[in-house]
Amino acid sequence: MMKHLFAGGLLVGAISAAGFQTPAIASTLDDVKAAGVVTCAVNGSRPGFSSVDSQGAWQGLDVDTCRAIAAATLGDASKVKLLKTNNQTRLTALQTGEVDVTVANTTWTRGRDTDLGLDFVSPTFYDGQGLMVPKELGVTSVAELDGASVCVRPGSTSERVVSDIQKKYGISMQLVVIEDQKEINTAFFGGRCDVAVQSSSGLSSTRAAVAPNPDDYVILPELFGKDPMGPVVRQDDPQWRDIVQWTVFTLFQAEESGITSENVDEMKETSDDAAVRRLLGVDKAGGDGLGLDQDWAYNVIKQVGNYGEVFDRNVGKGSPLKLDRGINALYTDGGLIYSPPL
Repeated sequence: MMKHLFAGGLLVGAISAAGFQTPAIASTLDDVKAAGVVTCAVNGSRPGFSSVDSQGAWQGLDVDTCRAIAAATLGDASKVKLLKTNNQTRLTALQTGEVDVTVANTTWTRGRDTDLGLDFVSPTFYDGQGLMVPKELGVTSVAELDGASVCVRPGSTSERVVSDIQKKYGISMQLVVIEDQKEINTAFFGGRCDVAVQSSSGLSSTRAAVAPNPDDYVILPELFGKDPMGPVVRQDDPQWRDIVQWTVFTLFQAEESGITSENVDEMKETSDDAAVRRLLGVDKAGGDGLGLDQDWAYNVIKQVGNYGEVFDRNVGKGSPLKLDRGINALYTDGGLIYSPPL
């Protein structure tokens, strides 16, 4: 896959030598088909997004996104290879061609999008920084945290958020600075500090996986900052970017159109809704540039489900995290989940 790093240079050279003829360059889709799997970088240690369950099976919203891409490109959602990465390696693995796409709780920022040779597609989860406290404190709002101790990592987004909170609410909080996230979890659940700060999804995962009794802890309702997270691809392959982007949009549109993994066959057979017929490939309506089979979107929905199904079983009410849809609801319900027209 290293060839992708040089695709741009090869393209320029080939055009100079042969006028405007399009050179034959192996694409990510070609590589995926040759390998027979979609290789995704994941976090691997965040329940609800990507982790291995007690049966040894990968589960999570990010894992299902990778499976949806495999269903679209290979017709089989099980044909995925998941590479566990961390904050230092998740994008490097993509840049070097070790993986085809990164789905590892990566926040879309201007610097990452413009400086690293990478592209972010539409987020699959919108988040922000949240605060968690022991229920026994009786705290219901950030404004009530004057004098509380807070565990934070030095130089982290969380440390900056705490500083902003103190200014905004006119309160004083005592910082307990700890380098490692696991040590922060130990300190917080051991009672060394009153407050834990992290993305709200991260707090939910930690509470579900690490807390001695998850019901003993509450996440306060206020959110701070913006954490839009979704798949990341290399900039050198616009076709692959479109495939990943429209796979995500297919999950969104399926929910908006009421298509589920259970009723997709019936909808394909009987629906006279124009959007449904286009989405499921009954009526051809463009999309040939993706280079995929006519049934690619049907395969995504049949094998993985729509976005609402994916959200619910991994992070929503059907999961240990039990997150509300909030801003991750469809735009028709006041959220940010939106697909362009087909």
